[in-house]
Amino acid sequence: MLIKSAEYVISSARVDQCPQGDLPEFAFIGRSNVGKSSLINMLTGRAGLAKTSATPGKTILINHFLVNGQRTTDNGQQTKSLPPRGEVGRGAWYLVDLPGYGYAKRGQKQRDELQRMITSYILRREQMMNLFLLIDARHEPQRIDLEFIEWLGENGIPFSIVFTKADKLSKSKLSANIKHYLNELSKQWEELPPHFITSSETKQGKEELLSYIETIIQG
Repeated sequence: MLIKSAEYVISSARVDQCPQGDLPEFAFIGRSNVGKSSLINMLTGRAGLAKTSATPGKTILINHFLVNGQRTTDNGQQTKSLPPRGEVGRGAWYLVDLPGYGYAKRGQKQRDELQRMITSYILRREQMMNLFLLIDARHEPQRIDLEFIEWLGENGIPFSIVFTKADKLSKSKLSANIKHYLNELSKQWEELPPHFITSSETKQGKEELLSYIETIIQG
């Protein structure tokens, strides 16, 4: 898929404030400082579309970005736009930036509010076709991420894992970290969820992620 355009639409504090209609949605979530905004900007080709900050935990609302995509063939050639899925343009879908979780510096009340917001969106938003869970490839498996993955599985949520910041590691260390993480998941999962390895700096994983989204939209 080639991204023809991407623009900010709305920020919502509750799931019932999210855009109406039946356009497919692909949501991105992860712990604070995992590189979510940078990944969104890389995927859409729009620097600054999602606001990045040196201070983690800045996203506190459900942010919708309207994306128009163009289908590509296996050899990368452009074809017609993706078939219409809703009332807004051809090949349109929403990229949804969800608040990060596990930011310890927030007060308990705000953490609880964010948790309710995230849970409500994931469980109630019928338009969400897939949740992309971002994991920093540099770190050991974190308990908070593993528990969140287990919760997604228990609730039957379609999701994929996106390992970020691959450029920060050597190829051998990156491979070892990913293998270790997948082995850890294998203790609880008979079939592992799809996973992608990305770098916002080198654009690694961009084509794979967009192709995966295209495949889901095509059904």
